Amino acid sequence: MKAYRQLVLAQLRLFGRNRQVLFWSLLFPIVFMVMLGTFFGNGDSTSLTVSVIDQDQTTASKALLTSMKLLSILKVTESADLDAEIKDLKHGDRQLVVAIPKGYETAVNAKSPSTQGSKLTVYYDETSQTTNQIGLPIISQVVDGISKQIVGYTPIITIQSEGVQSLKLKYIDFLVPGIVAMMIMNNNLNGVAGQIASWRERGILRRLQSTPLQPGSFIAAQITARLMLNGAQAIIVLLIASMIFGTQVNGSWILLLLFVVLGTLTFMSIGFIIAALTKTPESAGPIAGFVSFPMLFLGGVFYPIKNMPDWLQPIVNLLPISHLSTALRQIMNVGASFADVWREAALLGGWMLVAFLIASLTFKWE
Repeated sequence: MKAYRQLVLAQLRLFGRNRQVLFWSLLFPIVFMVMLGTFFGNGDSTSLTVSVIDQDQTTASKALLTSMKLLSILKVTESADLDAEIKDLKHGDRQLVVAIPKGYETAVNAKSPSTQGSKLTVYYDETSQTTNQIGLPIISQVVDGISKQIVGYTPIITIQSEGVQSLKLKYIDFLVPGIVAMMIMNNNLNGVAGQIASWRERGILRRLQSTPLQPGSFIAAQITARLMLNGAQAIIVLLIASMIFGTQVNGSWILLLLFVVLGTLTFMSIGFIIAALTKTPESAGPIAGFVSFPMLFLGGVFYPIKNMPDWLQPIVNLLPISHLSTALRQIMNVGASFADVWREAALLGGWMLVAFLIASLTFKWE
């Protein structure tokens, strides 16, 4: 037990003294989270920049302009220079340019589509999918509403809207659990593989093997030190996210930390496998990166798995990080209980057991 405690303390001292480990395992995820959260934290909102050139300058044209400004999705500005606005549109500084023609009010009063001034010209970027699918239909809806009002059209079929209260989640709420999952994977998969390979090359493992130290005590000390490190890191990241972006843990902290432990054990086991297959620390890094890099972008860390191609989703759903990030997200955002995330716990546990078995069979002291 004394040797176990000393090994745990020694491992924690190594973490504390190694500035590179502190930066890549703690500071980098925090900086990364703050950057993405600042740029895309409220990314659930969509807006279109629209410039309106009112060539008519009448009561009717100003009423049309007011109708556009009432829509929160449109950021409407007025201009008198059509050529300059079209130039900005070509440069990507505008998404729509609407020209209200001279004689617009006359056409409205005449109630005739053939009257001069009845056709609004809408300039748009035909390469922009957002403009094509959202912008043009919105402008058409505004104009169609005015036309129906002019002719006194009464619709036969109408829509009855019933609002349902849902979770008001932003991108930062999706991102923070993914950052915690990414941190756990990198710290343990990449960290264990590189450290064990380095110790093997330097003969540290061989010297440890020649001492009365039991292999179980050595592995238990590694696990304990990394569990303490990951638990502290997860709490720090969540507290910083709460202070800066207002995120919160709606579920149980105990259940959240349980998945931190489960994720740590799973990725540590995979890291031991990589350490057993590599001969030098130089080869451990690329192999660990080859394993972790695809999981980083396919495991639901930065964007939802449901947005991926249908043929890819069954493969992605087998990855351990996808279940870890999903469970953390459900606990934090939805307040899920263990009954809701037992499937993720079972799959992570399966990964851990299989990886631990393979690691125990392939691990070499020399």
